[in-house]
Amino acid sequence: MGNDTMQEMNILHTDTICAVSTAPGVGGIAVIRLSGTQAIVIAEQLTKTALTRPVQFCHIEDIDDVVVTVFHSPHSYTGEDVVEVSCHGSLYIQQTLLRQLISLGARLARAGEFTERAFLNGKMDLSEAEAVADLIAAENEASHRLALAQMKGAVSHELQQLRERLLRLTSLLELELDFADHEDVEFADRSELVRLASLIEEHLRTLCHSFKAGNAIKNGIGVAIIGHTNAGKSTLLNTLVGEERAIVSDIHGTTRDVIEDSVVLNGIRFRFIDTAGIRQTDNKIEQIGIERSRLAAQKADIICLVMDATDYHDIDDDTIETQREELLNGIDCSNKEVIIVLNKADLLSDNQRRLHSTHIYKNNIVLLSAQKGETEELKEWLLSIGKEKTASQSVVISNLRHLDALQRALYAIEQVQIGLQEQLSGELLSLDLHDCINALGEITGQITSDEVLHSIFKNFCIGK
Repeated sequence: MGNDTMQEMNILHTDTICAVSTAPGVGGIAVIRLSGTQAIVIAEQLTKTALTRPVQFCHIEDIDDVVVTVFHSPHSYTGEDVVEVSCHGSLYIQQTLLRQLISLGARLARAGEFTERAFLNGKMDLSEAEAVADLIAAENEASHRLALAQMKGAVSHELQQLRERLLRLTSLLELELDFADHEDVEFADRSELVRLASLIEEHLRTLCHSFKAGNAIKNGIGVAIIGHTNAGKSTLLNTLVGEERAIVSDIHGTTRDVIEDSVVLNGIRFRFIDTAGIRQTDNKIEQIGIERSRLAAQKADIICLVMDATDYHDIDDDTIETQREELLNGIDCSNKEVIIVLNKADLLSDNQRRLHSTHIYKNNIVLLSAQKGETEELKEWLLSIGKEKTASQSVVISNLRHLDALQRALYAIEQVQIGLQEQLSGELLSLDLHDCINALGEITGQITSDEVLHSIFKNFCIGK
């Protein structure tokens, strides 16, 4: 989005908006926020008080005693005059105050409109604005840390460095074009162009690859629990999440659909997915469940293959590998960790358990009893894998919109490199180069449309 377009949109946002900014429902305190050119005037009319200090206690007759906080433009979240009215959390009080504010000239804010105004008024770029929603939605330490870094401009700073390199590349191409008709002026060879294009491509590729870690941090690491029927998969899920999420029964084929729940281990979120037992069956409904099991395993980051420990003499039993291949048939495990969980260890004799225990962690095998809650070693293993999967460079991409734009930018710079190798003219190279710059501009909001903006901000909560 160009500066002219942003100025035009600012003109359209001169009205004053209001909304409850605290979570829906009843609480001790609620905060009602106003933003716009008339925010302070309307708040003064509401409280019948001259708001001359940043924070004032006010009495609103027949409604409530409130605390009013005033933020003058441009030193506010939105960049406009902002007033926050802190009242008691009664739904009646909240709705009454909102009606009063609307009668005095404000209007109800759309979802995300406060943050949208912050973006339009230059308080943050679009990637930072999107990080606000991620920060609100963060459910664990890792996702909170990622969202906070992005909100503080980690992604923006990285893209600014890329932009500077792209501008350097553009300037060299334009210099070549300016002197194209002067045979007596020798333009430097293209080695500098090739070097810069290669650096930019490497940078973009690294950012694209970071999405895998970012997605794991933001949405959790998927752990598919699969195996034959009656191996204890549902019991394992219930033990891991600490509640009865799945029905446990000795009847084969009890689980017919995918059941999912999450647990945070040391700040990392894991999404455990219980699946239908895999076996030969003529039951069409169970067959659908088995197909969904394989699909869940295909999408997961980690696969826990649950097997009945009592079926094997020892961990070196060849039938374990045979069953592993059978259960994973048709599933691409090239980018997945596979852990074999020998369950029902409580049913082994002491001698069998000692024999099994000497091989713990051999060939990714864990011996446990889900029924007895013996999952600590499995959790430790999952956590070690989780740390590897969420580890990345300082800047991590976690937004699908950003990934799409980066992939298009990467494709464009690859075309520039091909053009340089084929000695194409600077004019043709500039087309791909500008495609790369524009794709990056979509991430920060330098180039975007009203439709994209509304699509982004409509997913925010009301009042933010």
